[in-house]
Amino acid sequence: QVQFVESGGGSVQAGGSLRLSCAASGSAFSRNAAAWYRQVPGKQRDLVAAISIWNTTKYADSVKGRFTISRDNAKNTVHLQMNSLKPEDTAVYYCNVGGTWFSAGYYPFRSWGQGTQVTVSS
Repeated sequence: QVQFVESGGGSVQAGGSLRLSCAASGSAFSRNAAAWYRQVPGKQRDLVAAISIWNTTKYADSVKGRFTISRDNAKNTVHLQMNSLKPEDTAVYYCNVGGTWFSAGYYPFRSWGQGTQVTVSS
């Protein structure tokens, strides 16, 4: 079964930046859509950004203009560059590879990694 390993989280002050990385197992990475989600305690896991096999992208309204999702097919890796971070961005961030890309968003693959914590202080 596929595995995802997230890294790059940490604690930053508001206005700072972080770059998250996700290493995905498997040999079909380039043929799969990918996404980043985030979750805070007691709430559902929400889509932050998604990228198709054609490198088209989708973003939650709350992160547009601040976050950028990208992929490196040669390394089976997806990244999330996060700039101008706000306290409300604090969450555990998860990547997901192999979900379904559709016009309204992204439907996740059934498996998840451990996530990486992002904490933004005021």
